[in-house]
Amino acid sequence: MSQSQDPQVPVTVLTGYLGAGKTTLLNRILSENHGRKFAVVINEFGELGVDNDLVVDADEEVFEMNNGCICCTVRGDLIRIIGGLMRRKGKFDGIIVETTGLADPAPVAQTFFADEDVKRATRLDAIVTVVDAKHLPARLKDSSEAQEQIAFADIVVLNKMDLVSEQEAAEVERLIRGINPYAEIRRSTKSDVPIDAVIGRDAFNLARILEREPDFLSGEDHHEHDSAVNSVSFEVSRPIDPERFNAWINELLQTKGQDLLRTKGILHYQGDSRRFAFQAVHMIADGDYIGEAKEGDPRKSKIVFIGRDLNRPQLRRGFEACQVPA
Repeated sequence: MSQSQDPQVPVTVLTGYLGAGKTTLLNRILSENHGRKFAVVINEFGELGVDNDLVVDADEEVFEMNNGCICCTVRGDLIRIIGGLMRRKGKFDGIIVETTGLADPAPVAQTFFADEDVKRATRLDAIVTVVDAKHLPARLKDSSEAQEQIAFADIVVLNKMDLVSEQEAAEVERLIRGINPYAEIRRSTKSDVPIDAVIGRDAFNLARILEREPDFLSGEDHHEHDSAVNSVSFEVSRPIDPERFNAWINELLQTKGQDLLRTKGILHYQGDSRRFAFQAVHMIADGDYIGEAKEGDPRKSKIVFIGRDLNRPQLRRGFEACQVPA
């Protein structure tokens, strides 16, 4: 979708562990004849084998994100760069932000919640994580970053399929599902996924996901797997008291936000026929109404947490306590 049709420029965050195939995918997006114009923000100088005219004003739009950097530093850099892009006369069909192979994608994602100017000008379209099908099991054992990149993903590109058997591929998909049951998985060799599978997906938009997959927030608990990152989800039947929910979620994000990688929910507030979509990245939260509840909808409120050291009984009790009294 072009900027002329959409006042907000869609942003794709491209992440994945070292050597997974991020740059191959980015080069594919930039070089294919799709008729769209992208601004590209990359975090390491000289990493891309593309001409400078494919990276808009490379000396300004390329920013370096050091491993282990402070979140606000990354957000500040990205806010400055996006601000510069928005002041340009040319129109963009999208912005692609590539993170380092050892990066936690959270600071990039948080930018689109935290800064009002960025929120007005852009929208987070999807977090796309490229993983190495051959080496992912080992990386999940020795790298928390590899786990977090999967936990944040809306779309996982399972790359290097030519190096694994079908049995190995199925096991890798099981590991991915154990960390993030909700991400879409696309298999690939040399990152050969269709461009439209990763660009222009509106996958970070919870409303869009629910239109396609009404059972996305299924209420099932997913917690039996080998990773330090896991997922739990809950469902309640009575309407939610907005004051109770806001007080609970604000305290929870402030105290446990570092461990809560992604939080997503659909809430039915007392006395309101509309559905409210809530989502957060670590401690930064956002939400909006997404339309009327459908006729016959049981109006059950649902919430999903993806993170580390999740106390399932405590989270369940907290969410259940947000309901109006029986």
